[in-house]
Amino acid sequence: MIINLAEAKAHLSQIIERVYHGEKITIAKNNLPLVDLIPHQKPVKRQLGIAKGQIHYDDDLFKSTTDDEQDAFYDSQIEP
Repeated sequence: MIINLAEAKAHLSQIIERVYHGEKITIAKNNLPLVDLIPHQKPVKRQLGIAKGQIHYDDDLFKSTTDDEQDAFYDSQIEP
């Protein structure tokens, strides 16, 4: 639902209640949508280690490179 800014000012508490109960409301000025109202969500505390055991890699991934490979990498002309 799109509501004009003047109407939103006049009926803010009712609009907030409607959004809280799941209605999508957009506030517009001169029929140009300005903002979408959404209910507030509490921030969720991040959990560290949620992907533990799900990421697999080969042991040789971290094996050191040869001098020729390092020279080719650092002496490349990729950057301008």
